[in-house]
Amino acid sequence: MSNIEPIFIEDEIKNSYLDYSMSVIVSRAIPDVRDGLKPVHRRILFAMNDLGMTYDKLYKKSARIVGEVLGKYHPHGDTAVYNSMVRMAQDFNTRYLLVAGHGNFGSIDGDSAAAMRYTEAKMAKITSELLVDIDKETVDWRKNFDDSLDEPKVLPAKLPNLLLNGTTGIAVGMATNIPPHNLSELSDGIVALIDNKDISVDELIEHIKGPDFPTGGIIYGKAGIYSAYKTGRGKVRVSGRTHIETHKKTGRESIIITELPYQVNKAKLIERIAELVKEKKITGISDLRDESDKDGIRVVIELKKGEESELVLNKLFKYTDLQTTFGIIMLALVNNVPRILNLKQILNKYIEHRFDVITRKTTFELNKAKRRAHILEGFRKALDHIDEIIKTIRSSKDTATAKESLISKFEFTDVQARAILDMKLQRLTGLEREKIENEYQEIIRFIADLEDILANDSRKYGIIREEVIELKEKYGDERKTSIEADRLEIGIEDLIKNEDVIVTITNKGYVKRMSLDAYKSQKRGGTGVSSATTVEDDVLKSLYTAQTLDTLMIFTDKGKVYSTKVYEIAESSKQARGRLIQNIIDLDENEKVSVIIPVKQQDEDKRELVFVTRNGIAKKTSLEEFRSINRNGKKALTFKEDEDEVKFVGITSGKGTDEIFIATKNGMAIRFKEDDIRSMGRSAAGVRAIKLKDGDEVVSADVIDISGGIDDLTVLSVTSKGYGKRTELSYYKTQKRGGMGIKNYKLVGENNFVVYATVVSASEGETNELVLIAISSTGTVLKTVVKDLSIKGRSTQGVRIQKLKHKDEYIVSADRAVVEKEEETEIEENAQ
Repeated sequence: MSNIEPIFIEDEIKNSYLDYSMSVIVSRAIPDVRDGLKPVHRRILFAMNDLGMTYDKLYKKSARIVGEVLGKYHPHGDTAVYNSMVRMAQDFNTRYLLVAGHGNFGSIDGDSAAAMRYTEAKMAKITSELLVDIDKETVDWRKNFDDSLDEPKVLPAKLPNLLLNGTTGIAVGMATNIPPHNLSELSDGIVALIDNKDISVDELIEHIKGPDFPTGGIIYGKAGIYSAYKTGRGKVRVSGRTHIETHKKTGRESIIITELPYQVNKAKLIERIAELVKEKKITGISDLRDESDKDGIRVVIELKKGEESELVLNKLFKYTDLQTTFGIIMLALVNNVPRILNLKQILNKYIEHRFDVITRKTTFELNKAKRRAHILEGFRKALDHIDEIIKTIRSSKDTATAKESLISKFEFTDVQARAILDMKLQRLTGLEREKIENEYQEIIRFIADLEDILANDSRKYGIIREEVIELKEKYGDERKTSIEADRLEIGIEDLIKNEDVIVTITNKGYVKRMSLDAYKSQKRGGTGVSSATTVEDDVLKSLYTAQTLDTLMIFTDKGKVYSTKVYEIAESSKQARGRLIQNIIDLDENEKVSVIIPVKQQDEDKRELVFVTRNGIAKKTSLEEFRSINRNGKKALTFKEDEDEVKFVGITSGKGTDEIFIATKNGMAIRFKEDDIRSMGRSAAGVRAIKLKDGDEVVSADVIDISGGIDDLTVLSVTSKGYGKRTELSYYKTQKRGGMGIKNYKLVGENNFVVYATVVSASEGETNELVLIAISSTGTVLKTVVKDLSIKGRSTQGVRIQKLKHKDEYIVSADRAVVEKEEETEIEENAQ
């Protein structure tokens, strides 16, 4: 008879692969949800505990620990076991160290630990919380690989270790990647869940803010955290922590990296930065060195003189691991079945495990206490009949006979009789008799308490609550990883007050916003207030008024448009330099901002954008075509000539009755109907709006709503020398587009030219004040009430609105705004 059984190879491969897959999943790569440990880590800690290698004992050779684990519980490679132990001792990999290492245990630069024969280790103090009460029948046990020893299936795990230290594992067809968390926050979350079992994940997030990595860093945005905590999957963006230092003597700036994203190799990061400099993807770096020591990480990136640190930093975030994405997959074994769990489910599994451990521990202690009470009851009874018992024992020929006599005469149990025979004569003294009685009464109370715990689930949950609070007090610490709001995060606008602000931008692209309330109105001719500290060779270029919830449409000299919210521009003080706009939007190389316009949330789709270029070309395009603008921008128009750029972008009223007003640098102006420009697509170049003389260019324009008439409309103009005036709009006759226009301003003196012109109405200031805000090349801002400016003719010089302090100072930009009425205040010349 043949012992060969034919099997289809497909079935054999299928079954064998499934067996292998389950072995990898259950016995190697995926942690148990209860103690957060994989088998190898559990066996290492159990073996160290078995060897008595607690935190208060001496270190022992790592090779001895590895040998103990291999020989008794984990018959795999010694390198795998040693590497697993090393990871639990690395403060850049493990948030709360489970192994205290002595010797070279590797570094954040990717250096390997020394060989196991050279290093020593023992359990960390906090590790005892994972193993506490393991000897009280609190967990199930199984035989080891050769059935010679017992090993725990799971540890009692007073620590919520799965979330506390996180884990990473790749199995077959699945993977887990759980980030570490802060113990204080986890304790608060567990307490909140015990107090309210119906608590939502959103409410738990109020306690557990997000991952807390051992290397610190910054998490940007909460959307990924919310997704992971609600669904078990999510992505968080983590960046290193940096700051800028300026050399006192040379004035050069340096970028200092003090914290890295989790699991980023510092040496490889520095190597990558050096490669980018060599490939000229990042320019402006003059030196790169690692000054890290035992006190912490310090990577110094020195910049060339005049280089913008924020621009270089932005490229570092873009091209290197200084900013990474951590993909969260909260996969763990639940009853040996891999499951993806949300935050509340993981915490519930921890609480269920601790509930079971406390129940089993209480049962164990109750049985032990009852056995002791039973013996003490025998002692009490024996002491009441001590003379007879001594006589009985003395008359017995051997121990067995004495025990049988005690059982038959005094009705002791076998256990009590044996204990009486083992009792020392000193227990017969009066003091010892009192001790026995006190111990008995105390153990009776203890038994009653244990029985009450077993009978009442609320007592068990109360014990869990007390335990996690105690853990927080003993081991809790501050967060290492900060969480900062992502500028694109949904819902952030609900937290922002919509208020009037000023937005300024310099020639080098430094942009900032300031509260409009920072400037008091001055009388005509005031000196203004300093508003910015610019870098060398940089001057203020433009000023705009908006509200914080407005969308800024940013048009560049390349004909592209970008968008950002006003609140995404960091609020700064008057003297602050601001932030490079390249760090807010992704401008192309050598691309500069030309015009910025604020767009209100309520602007209707039927409105259109009107473009006017420096060379007098105009175009009209539906606002709807610019509703969706990604970070890389969108084509807005095509220039007919190379040396042209956008000077004005305005929004029509949508009524079809608007007019366009254009003013030039040399004091000319033209007014024509909106309908003279047909609506075009985004890539169109436009049509001629005004014919310019040699040396002249468009400096400003406006879209005029004349549906209410033009009687109260005036043209407000400002020159580079600080002069201004208002002129009735009726003095400017309507023409056909493409003409040379008519005289708008009489310019007196050298280097005097028009820098700004707009159309204003008297009714704009009926309730509040219509003000003119002008900014000079040195950053001085003046806010003047428009009604203080006299109404003059077209060919006049106007009046002084701002006294310029310096010979080479000039007005670079202006804008209008409606603000609440305030007391007129003269600001001193030296105000800062």
